[in-house]
Amino acid sequence: MGNSLDKQVTAFGEKQSAWVVLLHGMGRTHRSMEKMARHLTEKGYRVVNLDYPSTTASIEAISGGIVAETVQHCRLESPSTPIHFVTHSLGGILVRQYLQAHRLPSGSRVVMLSPPNQGSEIADMLKDISLYRWIMGPAGQQLGTAADSVPNRLGPVDVPVGIITGDSTLEPWFSSRVPGPDDGKVSVERARLAEMADFIVVHKSHGFIMNDPQVIAQTAYFLEHGVFRHGE
Repeated sequence: MGNSLDKQVTAFGEKQSAWVVLLHGMGRTHRSMEKMARHLTEKGYRVVNLDYPSTTASIEAISGGIVAETVQHCRLESPSTPIHFVTHSLGGILVRQYLQAHRLPSGSRVVMLSPPNQGSEIADMLKDISLYRWIMGPAGQQLGTAADSVPNRLGPVDVPVGIITGDSTLEPWFSSRVPGPDDGKVSVERARLAEMADFIVVHKSHGFIMNDPQVIAQTAYFLEHGVFRHGE
């Protein structure tokens, strides 16, 4: 495992600089987070742009497997250094699942981009379609809005969380089935967490929010300050 993970570590910054673990969304790869990775690397962070089996494993299996192994790797390298997470979509649920039974080092923070923190109506609509089940796999069945869905079963997390979500869509058919403002997959309201430290809405769509320069800058600002830069 060590060798494969080492290949995903961008080894820039000082030896004791904070880690940032990037988690892409469902059906995506680490390439979708490369622009974010480059910016955070330039800021001096040690970045792990992780690939994980988003369409072939359950949320519990991914969180307890490669996510937990990645945190362990970072801790072995520098036990007390903060380990931040920057996540897109499903990635945010993986971190919440991980934090149900684990703690991150002091000073760690999490930025979630377009997370279905209260589930997604789109997952409700598609979950019984065989093609969707085949393409999206076990995790795709776990992201609905029912009370027993994984996002709605998870308890609060004890790390500062900043959430950025969008209110623009490239998928009007999906958006017409989501109440209120949304990004084509997740409504603005369902992105929220009760315990979040800060929350902003940008005029971006679900699939491309992680590449927006404003979003990238706000992400870096939250990792440093624990809040977003408001009034811009």
